[in-house]
Amino acid sequence: MAKAVWNGQVIAETDRCEMVEGNHYFPPEAVKKEFLQPSETHTTCGWKGIASYHNVTVGGQVNKDAAWYYPQPKPAAKNIAGYVAFWKGVKIEP
Repeated sequence: MAKAVWNGQVIAETDRCEMVEGNHYFPPEAVKKEFLQPSETHTTCGWKGIASYHNVTVGGQVNKDAAWYYPQPKPAAKNIAGYVAFWKGVKIEP
């Protein structure tokens, strides 16, 4: 079971993470969407495609662009379509 935790709050929890380049990608249904707000940020990965970001908000504190996902990844990354990964201080706990 993997958990994504920030500011003392569990943001996502599952036993079905996809591991890609050392990152835990959580299935969409495992993510507590009430802690995510859409961001205007987008980045491009050569083999995964265009990533979209969310700000993580807990207890009134905002962690800008701390979650990302690939809504329409390239074929090589189709297994993480819609899955959410975290960084910027969001801890992944076993």
